Amino acid sequence: MVNREEAAPARQQPTAVGLPHISVCVCTFKRPTMLRRLLEELGKQDTRGLFTFSIVIVDNDRIGSAENVVQEFRTQSPIPVCYCMEPRQNIALARNKAVEQASGDFISFIDDDEFPIKRWLVTLYEACLKFKADGALGPVKPHFDQTPPPWVIKGKFYERPTYPTGLVIDWRKGRTGNVLLRRHVFSGFQQPFRPELRNGEDQEFFHRAIGKGHMFVWCNEAVAYEVVPPLRWNRKFLLRRALLRGAMEPLTPGFGVRDVVKSLVAVAIYGTGLPFALMVGQDQFMRFLVRLCDHMGKLLAVVGINPVQEQYVTE
Repeated sequence: MVNREEAAPARQQPTAVGLPHISVCVCTFKRPTMLRRLLEELGKQDTRGLFTFSIVIVDNDRIGSAENVVQEFRTQSPIPVCYCMEPRQNIALARNKAVEQASGDFISFIDDDEFPIKRWLVTLYEACLKFKADGALGPVKPHFDQTPPPWVIKGKFYERPTYPTGLVIDWRKGRTGNVLLRRHVFSGFQQPFRPELRNGEDQEFFHRAIGKGHMFVWCNEAVAYEVVPPLRWNRKFLLRRALLRGAMEPLTPGFGVRDVVKSLVAVAIYGTGLPFALMVGQDQFMRFLVRLCDHMGKLLAVVGINPVQEQYVTE
């Protein structure tokens, strides 16, 4: 068994003199089935012989629910894996632990509920080289193993913006769900990700990194897919997630009086528009309701009310 307080050492990386090394970091919390799929797809990565890579798993579940999945993968794959635990339930602390354990010239992050295309890692790597960037980010597209209700698809609740390859991003587009960063980006940060932020801590990190002069580009070909299970088709899930997202907004850089005024106006508009949206369809009604909760979360946080107590909205 792995010592739950210390990182389990990765197996020796096969000799590849002169090649850069990438540490692929995965923070996980009670998603063994999704984690298994992710590891399987990471095991199929085509590097084109340009680099070596290993995997760092940080289990944010204090009972170590990911350990068996990791051990199973180790018996089936030659890819070195470092497994460790961050018992304090906090995604920022888990990401910081991953950075501590990473040994690569580059550090990549992908979420435990995602899985990448076969040339995901090499596509991000080549984008960093081509554009002389400090990091590259790729799109995350929804994946449904089962057919969801029509309103989920029509409402586009799991579709995220995409951009042309090579676009230099601003901090608001910064995410750690699909990204490759040069290791020096983390230099000088005692804690790259701020634990007091339960949401948006990755954007805040990019804000500071860009402020230090680092440049990041978009790579639209480096696709990862987010698994959207039936649990996330639940209206309550969408609304609680919106409240949490909104509640974290006042802690982000630049938030001020103007944002409060915008949210006050938005609450009035979306609240008034709900009956009309319902007449249009369930997708429009839910889109209005999600946006209403997003702005309500901001306003409640401003007056010191925390609408969602949990660190993560998982159900």
